[in-house]
Amino acid sequence: MTAETLDLLALAKQGDEAATAQVLEENSGLIWAVVRRYFGKGVEPDDLYQLGCLGFIKAVRGFDADYGTQFSTYAVPKIAGEIRRYLRDNGLIKVGRSLREQSISVYTARERLRAQLGREPVLSELSEATGLTPEEIAMAELASAPPDSLQQENADGLTLESTLASPVTEEHLLEKIALRSAIDTLPEREKETILLRFYKGLTQQQCAKILGVSQVQISRLEKRALEKLRGAMTGP
Repeated sequence: MTAETLDLLALAKQGDEAATAQVLEENSGLIWAVVRRYFGKGVEPDDLYQLGCLGFIKAVRGFDADYGTQFSTYAVPKIAGEIRRYLRDNGLIKVGRSLREQSISVYTARERLRAQLGREPVLSELSEATGLTPEEIAMAELASAPPDSLQQENADGLTLESTLASPVTEEHLLEKIALRSAIDTLPEREKETILLRFYKGLTQQQCAKILGVSQVQISRLEKRALEKLRGAMTGP
């Protein structure tokens, strides 16, 4: 980050309107890159962009260069967070009816069994209580979970962002924005493995029990998925 950029951010952080307008204009591409992830959610692109700008300005106000973090790295989750908050508050992020009903069933059964047993129920007990397969339980809970951060650690102390880490440049950052979309394109078993490992924080052994495969198979699924995601992020 150049000294000129830092000076501009400092002025914008202090409320300088001209500096704020300039930094918004210079980063419009970054804002649009985040905004495009939310097209088709029932909000006009221009309105999404305005929400993104609001998140961006919040990032400007909260940014501290002394931490050594690239501003764009700090700004992306702020932009996305502002948009997601609006969509969530207005009921525009939706979960399918069947998954929602399964999620309620799992939650109810878990609470009932926890009270009866005095401990956290195991997967087989939840499956028997709900009539759902372990895989269906896992997907129902994933569907109802709040949005997770790429900085969330799994059981091995790793984050998806660090696992797929590349030099922090503007180009690589913009590629990371599409990571969640790339996960959705994975084959179902690879997608489930990544979600369970890095979004639910489970061990490979726990994933194996849920998906009904061996830990070796989970390791292979995870490796293949990560290779595909790295390719999606870095390009040819």
